[in-house]
Amino acid sequence: MKPPSPPRPIADLRSLTPARVGLGRSGASLPTSALLEFTLDHARARDAVHAPFHASDLAASLDSLLGAIGLRTFEVASRAGSRGDYLRRPDLGRRLDDVSAQRLAGAGNHMPGHLALVIADGLSPTAVHAHAAGVVRELLPRLKAAQITVGSAVVASAARVALGDEIGAILSASMVVMLIGERPGLSAPDSLGAYLTFGPRIGLTDADRNCVSNIHREGLTYEDAAFKIAWLIREGLARRITGVALKDESGDARPQGISQAIAGESGQA
Repeated sequence: MKPPSPPRPIADLRSLTPARVGLGRSGASLPTSALLEFTLDHARARDAVHAPFHASDLAASLDSLLGAIGLRTFEVASRAGSRGDYLRRPDLGRRLDDVSAQRLAGAGNHMPGHLALVIADGLSPTAVHAHAAGVVRELLPRLKAAQITVGSAVVASAARVALGDEIGAILSASMVVMLIGERPGLSAPDSLGAYLTFGPRIGLTDADRNCVSNIHREGLTYEDAAFKIAWLIREGLARRITGVALKDESGDARPQGISQAIAGESGQA
């Protein structure tokens, strides 16, 4: 009979996860070093939530990427007039303010396309400033290779995920893809998420979306995130669905053109 394997030291587990395991103790309390590390990570998470969102600077960075495909980035804002309102009233972050709604409505007829790209601050402006441009840079060539047209690009301030539904509906987009700062964690204050919604309209729920999350330096790379997002966009447009009806089966798949699916959709319009 084979003898049981010796137990692995707790240090092995700590090398595999950023979770707080095997911290030890000092009397009935945590060691000072563990307490200080926790306090620092907590402060970083709070700072990420309250960090200023430089929408104009981000829009300028995106314009340099999107200019090659003839797009200009629009800036919009939700009905949350302050960061305090945004945090206390999530409902205000799900609807555009009147000025933004009118601006998009006036521009909608000039931005034909099948995909609306929204970059939003969410609960971590820090994540958006750190990673959004990098993801867009990796995503654009994949969309081009799949013959997917980006019809509009929007930077949204004080935004919740559902704000993309109203933006996409006003722009008559077939699908909206929102890159947004995720709720900071103690091990990742700068995590970015991507939410994809086919047929965006006010009143949809998270069951109608797909999400690619945990995009940051210690998580999903820009390249891997862009591959998954592009695959979901292609399949979502081709099948005319997102959410619980669309499973991420990207695996070893590679994005392919969907010109026939788009042509069929245009014929039904």
